[in-house]
Amino acid sequence: MDTAPRRGLRSHVGSQPGGKVYMDYNATTPLEPAVMEAVTEAMREAWGNPSSSYVAGKKAKDIINTAREAVAKMVGGRPQDIIFTSGGTESNNLVIHSVLKNFHKNQTTRGNPATQHIPEEEAKAHFVTCTVEHDSIRLPLEHLVEEQVADVTFVPVSKASGRAEVDDILAAVRPTTCLVTIMLANNETGVIMPVSELSERVRALNQKRAASGLPRILMHTDAAQALGKRRVDVEDLGVDFLTIVGHKFYGPRIGALYVRGLGKLTHLRPMLFGGGQERSFRPGTENTPMIAGLGKAAELVTENCEVYEAHMRDVRDYLEERLEAEFGDRIHLNSRFPGVERLPNTCNFSIRGSKLQGYVVLAQCRTLLASVGASCHSDQNDRPSPVLLSCGIPVDVARNALRLSVGRSTTKAEVDLVIEDLKQSVAQLEGQA
Repeated sequence: MDTAPRRGLRSHVGSQPGGKVYMDYNATTPLEPAVMEAVTEAMREAWGNPSSSYVAGKKAKDIINTAREAVAKMVGGRPQDIIFTSGGTESNNLVIHSVLKNFHKNQTTRGNPATQHIPEEEAKAHFVTCTVEHDSIRLPLEHLVEEQVADVTFVPVSKASGRAEVDDILAAVRPTTCLVTIMLANNETGVIMPVSELSERVRALNQKRAASGLPRILMHTDAAQALGKRRVDVEDLGVDFLTIVGHKFYGPRIGALYVRGLGKLTHLRPMLFGGGQERSFRPGTENTPMIAGLGKAAELVTENCEVYEAHMRDVRDYLEERLEAEFGDRIHLNSRFPGVERLPNTCNFSIRGSKLQGYVVLAQCRTLLASVGASCHSDQNDRPSPVLLSCGIPVDVARNALRLSVGRSTTKAEVDLVIEDLKQSVAQLEGQA
């Protein structure tokens, strides 16, 4: 029985021209019609510079302020704690470089107790993250290590849960630790990380550190994959920074950064310097149309998130039922860990067989549009995913992995088409057709 779109759901994307079925929503999502309307209206009516006093400029400023309120509401924060950025990569880099600058400033202006009794060559800022983070976290941190300006601990995820476990993260903390950054949901497996528990434990640790004269550890989470698929609330999460990426929840390809108590409780230091926009935290004339679109996309998430989540879980579960029914013991569900919460839309699986590497199966498919893992690694299709290997998936299984991620408008009828497509692909590769 098919799943008919409900309130907030539209059938404008799942089926593509030529009978294709798109199941790569973790890579990117299309713009909702209401988002396109918001972008178009801003282009037409609010073309003025938001810093100008004439009508078109004031209109642009009003649109930006409204969008800021919508984005803040989506994550349970305050509008004054939202900064618009070009996307998730900029937001993540901004957090890392800002925290590093703060560490250095605190060290030089008043002497950091964390480093007073440590040799100078060892008194570097220390970051803690995990082995399955997005490249926009991993690569900036690795660069800091290469430049010998910071130390980083990459905490392995548990092979039993696919998560970075709280005790393991806290065990990596040092006197010079200034930031813990752990993604909210993994983009390949959909596994939800224990960010709320981690933040609570870090807060308790910070009280002890303060009593010893050690600096506060800040908490950051990249929420790119979670937004629009599950409820995200910065108060529940307890984080100091949260990264927002528009094109993951049917918005435009810009982003935002939530900073708790921006400029007061939590200091943010800009990477760019210019005309003073975004209170000088992120200068540059604002991209009003895209910000308008981001605000509308956030508004839709706030209004419909529970509907979106229920629909995607229903379709994803049906997909996994069909995979197991058709391929039996040959199917390995790489993203299913006992007792671990995951995104409602993500199914990472492998079909066992020496000829069934994921990218080969996809190339043979006539209907399915999907990926073997993170889209930013699409040039490495012949290599097993490091994320899956980190989660304990055997090499021969990881090599065959496919990541299917369903969207707001994906139907069970489209799942049936994809299953038939996979069957014919497997049969052809194994010489049965």
